[in-house]
Amino acid sequence: MAEDAAVAVPAQADGDPALPGLGPAPAPVGRRALRGARFAGAAAEPEAPPAPGPRGTGPVDGRARQEAAEAVERLVALRARGLSGEAHALLVELAYWPAARVPLLAAELQHAGLGADWATLLWEAASLPVERLVAAADALLAAGRADDAERILRQGVGRPAEEMGEAVRDLAAQGRHREVRALLDAYVRVRAPEEAARSAAPDPRTLVPLLLEAARDVSDARYLDLVHALRVAGHHT
Repeated sequence: MAEDAAVAVPAQADGDPALPGLGPAPAPVGRRALRGARFAGAAAEPEAPPAPGPRGTGPVDGRARQEAAEAVERLVALRARGLSGEAHALLVELAYWPAARVPLLAAELQHAGLGADWATLLWEAASLPVERLVAAADALLAAGRADDAERILRQGVGRPAEEMGEAVRDLAAQGRHREVRALLDAYVRVRAPEEAARSAAPDPRTLVPLLLEAARDVSDARYLDLVHALRVAGHHT
């Protein structure tokens, strides 16, 4: 799950006047194609290479707060005009903002009465690369939003087992042990032991001990269930 990214506001439709009072947003980094049922009504975007991977989350200063407020103001205007597709596309872009700004967006959205849009933004952010997912969860936790931090992690570990295993392997190779623990704690709590065992396939020597350590921290029962699933999958424990 790189963390630094900026939001781009969807282009207005032909003949659609610009919304008043809002300046241009920064250009996007690492944009995704919009696909699946939850993108109904949003225009498809081309795939782009992922953003580079620095750890910085971006400053939380007066400018950041202003940009968060302006982004939510634009979302309010889109909702008021019934432009649900454009509103959803904007939420997708906001999910790519620097992790430190995620709590700002939460506060602005909820102040504007857009709790459902905050839930959608969390859902979109849950599909970020895992290192950015953990950074967003950290920022929410630091802002006193523990429930949201837990929610984004639980949603984020719903990705395919092999993808999860590869992501954890790569984080471990980089020495990102705190991120590994945060991800696997959520993973072994949410996913079935059989699914967790399949995630060890990319690198059993590295991943089996990490999975077992996480399961042991959850409960003895979860640990024993995972031991059995790993043995059935052909992994030594």
